[in-house]
Amino acid sequence: MIVSRVAASVVQRQVRHVTPVPALSASGLVDRVYQQVADEMRLVIPPALMHSPSPRALAAYWMLMREPLLVSGTVDRASKEAAAAAVAVATICPYCVDMHSVSMYEMAGEYDADKLAADRAGDMRDPRLREISQWARGAQESPGGLPLPIWLNPEQGAELVGTVTAMHYLTRMVNVFLSSFLLPPGLTGRARQRMKQGLGRLLRETLRAHREPGRSLELLPDAPVPADAAWAASSPSIAGAMARAAAVFDAAGERWLTPAVRAVVHEHLDNWRGADTGISTAWCEDLLAGLGPADRAAGRLALLTAVSSHQVGDEVVAEFRRHMPGDEVLVEVAGWASFEAARRIGARQRIAAHGAHQETRRPGIA
Repeated sequence: MIVSRVAASVVQRQVRHVTPVPALSASGLVDRVYQQVADEMRLVIPPALMHSPSPRALAAYWMLMREPLLVSGTVDRASKEAAAAAVAVATICPYCVDMHSVSMYEMAGEYDADKLAADRAGDMRDPRLREISQWARGAQESPGGLPLPIWLNPEQGAELVGTVTAMHYLTRMVNVFLSSFLLPPGLTGRARQRMKQGLGRLLRETLRAHREPGRSLELLPDAPVPADAAWAASSPSIAGAMARAAAVFDAAGERWLTPAVRAVVHEHLDNWRGADTGISTAWCEDLLAGLGPADRAAGRLALLTAVSSHQVGDEVVAEFRRHMPGDEVLVEVAGWASFEAARRIGARQRIAAHGAHQETRRPGIA
């Protein structure tokens, strides 16, 4: 009973900053995405709702998440959930830590799930999950991050890099648009464990369901695979998702942001190696000092979303809206910034091929 009420509250969770399209009144592309999400997740989950003011961004989000994480591929779901939870820890996204550690309760057991959620991946008992989690936790750090486990074949590597890339996109968006916690923050100890156990059982069917690759790709037109997604070559469905998402967000950046703003963000991300920016946002203001008021507002939202999304507060969004009102533009600019960061992190990963590491990278990305 308690678990059912919590699950219902998740469906109704208020999305911040934008007004989502209600499932019962959705039409066109939004309705088509909602139908797939509800079919595979049993409900239209809050991350889908928060994207709904932009049908294109909604479809891009869904395929980014579905094709690497949800599809039944060559990597077991427990490993993918561990990678997802580790990214959520790294990006300081409590909502996503809760969600994916709940999934790990069902797929891997509560001990390793709790260690990972507490940022203690090194204490996990399962050596395979421990190695994957430690790699995913540090994937944004370059240099200094651990390499992808060499025992993974190219197909497995593509699925895990795809999962990490998608989660680096999603956690940034969740930090901006959803409330901070999936579970009540005051719930601690054994009560919290019981809640996670119950939610894990509730999700059992969706976590263990078999899903064929490529279903989401029909939602957006075909697009060329960008050079920085060459790591996905072993998985046509993941490569297709990355290509379509890149086309959507590249177009969004060009539609809403001036070349000056995009140049500032690109240059900073090309040189960013995953370091924590600290409490102060002075670094952001320094980078934007030469821009006009509208560009500063847009650049501030984009830079903070890309590098320190947990610091995107109401005042950042309000200042952006002063110059660029509307829900669609807010979702698409945040989506562009999130994807720009995520695609670079994905491009920096090394996937073993024929027994040797080889690295693919986007020009300008080390």
